[in-house]
Amino acid sequence: MNVEIYVKYWCGYCKAAKQVLEQLGLTYREIEVEGQPEALEEMLSRSEGRTTVPQIFINGQGIGGYTDLAKLVRSGGFPVA
Repeated sequence: MNVEIYVKYWCGYCKAAKQVLEQLGLTYREIEVEGQPEALEEMLSRSEGRTTVPQIFINGQGIGGYTDLAKLVRSGGFPVA
């Protein structure tokens, strides 16, 4: 499973999302967007203009942010592969 997460270093929701991924035993690629205009532009393009962080992608598909991840995990709908 390929997991990517766009973050800002000071973001509490980003830290929480990373913690959930780690608790699930998943490795992820962390992409810092603070002060990185190219990374921010990439995130905006991939997330259909969503400007909040984190933005999480599983196998190239955007699932949203921390609250979306938490809902998926709670509902049993998280795409574990």
